[in-house]
Amino acid sequence: MIRKLFSFKGGIHPPQHKDISTTQPIRPATLAKQLVLPLHQHIGESAVPIVEVGDHVLKGQKIARAEGYVSASVHASSSGTIVAIEERPIPHPSGLNATCIVIETDGEDRWIEHGPAETTYTEMDASQLRNLIRTSGIVGLGGAGFPSYIKLNPAGAKIDTLILNGVECEPYISCDDMLMRERPEQIIAGAKIMRHALQATQVLIAIEDNKPEAHAAMSEACKNEENIETVLVPTLYPQGSEKQLIKVLTNKEVPSNGLPVQIGIVVNNVGTAAAVHNAIDLGKPLTSRIVTISGEGVAKPCNLEVPFGTPMQHLLDQCGGLRSDVDRIIMGGPMMGFAMHSTAIPVIKTTNCILAATKDNVTPPSDIMPCIRCGACADACPVELLPQQLQWFARSKEFDRAQEYNLFDCIECGCCSYVCPSNIPLVHFYRYAKTEIWAQEREKEKADQARQRHEFRLSRIEREKAEKAARLAKKKAAAQGADGNKQAAIQAAMARAKAKKHAQGSEPKNTENLTEAQQQQINNTDDMRAKAQQIAESRRAQAQQMMTGKQAKDEKK
Repeated sequence: MIRKLFSFKGGIHPPQHKDISTTQPIRPATLAKQLVLPLHQHIGESAVPIVEVGDHVLKGQKIARAEGYVSASVHASSSGTIVAIEERPIPHPSGLNATCIVIETDGEDRWIEHGPAETTYTEMDASQLRNLIRTSGIVGLGGAGFPSYIKLNPAGAKIDTLILNGVECEPYISCDDMLMRERPEQIIAGAKIMRHALQATQVLIAIEDNKPEAHAAMSEACKNEENIETVLVPTLYPQGSEKQLIKVLTNKEVPSNGLPVQIGIVVNNVGTAAAVHNAIDLGKPLTSRIVTISGEGVAKPCNLEVPFGTPMQHLLDQCGGLRSDVDRIIMGGPMMGFAMHSTAIPVIKTTNCILAATKDNVTPPSDIMPCIRCGACADACPVELLPQQLQWFARSKEFDRAQEYNLFDCIECGCCSYVCPSNIPLVHFYRYAKTEIWAQEREKEKADQARQRHEFRLSRIEREKAEKAARLAKKKAAAQGADGNKQAAIQAAMARAKAKKHAQGSEPKNTENLTEAQQQQINNTDDMRAKAQQIAESRRAQAQQMMTGKQAKDEKK
């Protein structure tokens, strides 16, 4: 049965240049002396190291665990010794460094003990499958690098269709094409596992019609499989983009700022499916991928299976080295890739192509002219945006207006820049606007956090003042009560003494016929008693005065 296809608005037909890298079969890259494995090779949070310098590791051993929900583990891509955990250059448009684990390889390329799970995937529930995929470090191998186990979690949504994306529409890139030609059984096996995890009704494998060998191989591999179908789609860039491919195959549209799962569809790359098969059926975590080495700037373009962390220069040397007229090294394709500032940068999970470009290949004309309002950019936009208006708003820093015109729906495919007769780098303006909006949102978030901290501090100070006043009041009341009790006790003691004296009731006896010396001794004793009584009364008065002064100070506080 021939499936009915649909179309999306816009798109372009750039020269493909794919045949220069598909004349040879996939071959393994030679092992580099050092592998540099960044902890951030995917969308989301960086992984966290679980090894130390000096540790010996085996191929496939986990060396960094996933941190947070949107993250993926990192595994050693060969056996050797950890010689450094430090910041190194990584493949990123910013050109910045990031934390990497450096392995000095021992040349043995020795695996950890591995093998299939005790139970087949059909006996596992979806949650168990997703956990195995997560611990295997699998991310989307089509370029974005989104952790795959999240895509396989529909969160209660009913999934009708799993789409495997084998379109690979960008010029020069041919790694998926070669994978489908040479290893279709791995892709089909992975597709069945993913279908089981999603409980999807059908699987559609989309392949552009400029890949007849891949389509033939995939069709043969799935001819006896139920509800798995290969679909040949017209060659058109950027048909490999998720939303555009869904439109072509199903005529469904993903909502703005929405996800395919909302309309019952999940899209994964064919390379991701093969990685899922290796993880579940063979027990091998993701440690390598197929990378296209291409462009007129390299002597012998081809596809290599590359251990992650391999320096790009090491791969270029295996392909005959660079020609003298090479202009730049790009990770990815000429439309959406970005230039590398060094060939020592390592291959990571999202590296699908290393393009050695000459000036004739990808460098656009340098003379930028004013917009002539021809509308070619709007005609080519596959998302049906208004690139001209977006560029004006970005240039004038009217970012709110740019968002009103759905700036964040832009997939940065480069179609608008490609067709612009005035050579305006439109995508650069959109990226600039997005970056500024994200920066403003981060600043706003920081300001909100600072305001919340300030308000919390003020409330804490007021609470502490109220608690202190309550403590002082309680202490004052207790002191007044204690003083009153003390005075009452003194008065009671004096009254008892007076009563006792009165009860004795008689004048001193035997006071007659005293000698002059005896009388003088009595007088002296009486004087001493009087003085002692005066001193005691003076001290009591002083103590009372001090107590009164202390209470007055406490009240002032």
